[in-house]
Amino acid sequence: MAKLSEDPEAARTALSTMWTIRRFEEAVDEMFARGLLYGTMHLSIGQEASATGACWPLRDDDVITSTHRGHGHCIAKGADLGRMMAELLARDNGYCRGRGGSMHIADVTKGNLGANGIVAGGIPIATGAGLALKMQGSDKVAMCFFGDGATSEGAFHESVNLAAIWNLPVVFVCENNHYGMSMSVEDVSRLESVADRAKGYAIPGVSVDGNDLQAVADAATEAVERARKGEGPTLVESVTYRWKGHSKSDQNLYRTREEIESWRARDPIDRFENLLLEGGVLDEATIQAVRDEVRDAVRDAVRTGQRGPAPSRDLLKGVYAPSDVDQLSIAGEPPLADGDGPATGPVAASAGVRQEVDAP
Repeated sequence: MAKLSEDPEAARTALSTMWTIRRFEEAVDEMFARGLLYGTMHLSIGQEASATGACWPLRDDDVITSTHRGHGHCIAKGADLGRMMAELLARDNGYCRGRGGSMHIADVTKGNLGANGIVAGGIPIATGAGLALKMQGSDKVAMCFFGDGATSEGAFHESVNLAAIWNLPVVFVCENNHYGMSMSVEDVSRLESVADRAKGYAIPGVSVDGNDLQAVADAATEAVERARKGEGPTLVESVTYRWKGHSKSDQNLYRTREEIESWRARDPIDRFENLLLEGGVLDEATIQAVRDEVRDAVRDAVRTGQRGPAPSRDLLKGVYAPSDVDQLSIAGEPPLADGDGPATGPVAASAGVRQEVDAP
């Protein structure tokens, strides 16, 4: 793979992706503060190089699983900004018709099997996808993103172990931003690096500077190439930092202002832009054009989301398989069985209706 800092076209694309992630999340942050979004969200501002670099070697037909902090993964995998914003605004034209929100966006057309609100929840899904891809005899790859906190979950260990012994085409990407909610990674593990966990499963493990776009892209490219050739999984640790709190309710009482500012000074976007300018790959005018294009694209996404149709009141559609449940409405009652007797069957079961069974 040509170095991103040497190929003008690739550099422009990568820079645009990072700026898109940054501006999208800044817009979402502002909209939440203004009361236009509800619930909660988990921002990845400061981690843009990690998502962009990891997804760089992937094809559209490769698959990923994401996390509760997954806007960047969605964008890096090619998601439509308008549909993403519509989903966050609970509009019917959102990726999940406004029912998934920030933590459950999926886009199967781009291979995004979905973000996941459960810590480590996407890891076994990616492992299962890797098994399916291997059984199909394809050269497609599954990549799963997760945080450092997920590496203490049983799902992580079981999944990596299965991927190792079955030689599955899975790339495990740990975005180590130093905190699982408010818990420092240093307080939950004696290992110096999350990548060291790979030794327990006899698979390659590599730790890279997650704010260095080229370093992440290089590590991801090698891991993806191994997986495509049938050489099995790799654990990639991308060491980065989130500038914002864990979620919108986080008061940041466990971090010092000095620590946060020290990481803001390592801004991955500034770092990449300076590299491009110093190398003469892109000039200031081109970089500014990228910023302007991204700004306009995010503004268009906000308008698309705000103008989208309200979510359908048919809340059960998509929850159950087609059955008598389809007769239910938001204000309706479960249909009764023939006659005046109690309701029976799947409708009664789903509605919590007690069913009487005659003794034999």
